[in-house]
Amino acid sequence: MNGAESPRRARRPGPGRPRSEAVEQAVVHEVLRLLADGVPLAELSIERVAREAGVGKAAIYRRWSGKEVLVADVIRAAEIPGPDLPGTSMRDDLVALLGSLRRRGLVPHWPAIMHNVHLQMASSPRIWGAYHASVVAPRRGLALDILRRGQANGELRDDVDLELAVDMIVGPLLTRLLLSPTTALREADTELFVDVLLEGLRSVDSGPAPSC
Repeated sequence: MNGAESPRRARRPGPGRPRSEAVEQAVVHEVLRLLADGVPLAELSIERVAREAGVGKAAIYRRWSGKEVLVADVIRAAEIPGPDLPGTSMRDDLVALLGSLRRRGLVPHWPAIMHNVHLQMASSPRIWGAYHASVVAPRRGLALDILRRGQANGELRDDVDLELAVDMIVGPLLTRLLLSPTTALREADTELFVDVLLEGLRSVDSGPAPSC
């Protein structure tokens, strides 16, 4: 499943369609539907997923060792690919990075799913650990690499705390996506977030931020 699909119940397999593929799609769709409906992780049992998806528990356990692995794998499947960075400047790369995050928010049901999952991560550390290792850490690392190149190129002050800067750059967009999912995010908003922040973080020798 790719990030553009909505978490509706999977169709039954047609002629010639491999049964294993149909089972996996039915399970993935059902987990996403339940998460989008706000079902707590504690109530998202293998038994319930199997019943709702119309498959046997054994079929699920042959593919996933348990609920934590299943949910983490399904959330990863709902992600869209990372951005292609233009590499022309730190500012342009950050805009591309936030643009990718904005597009994630446009995927049907993604904000509702992430809101539900993030609310319950403290009680499900294994799910959070798997999701963090496969999705959060690599994308955070990409943001840190962009800022490091900015410091090396003189676009960013040497005294900036890069970990804190990543939080300041990504935080406003995540807040809008997760806490105000019905508020439309324009493409221009990503540029505005970056430019407003960089106005305070950029090197004094790099000149003013480009206007939006």
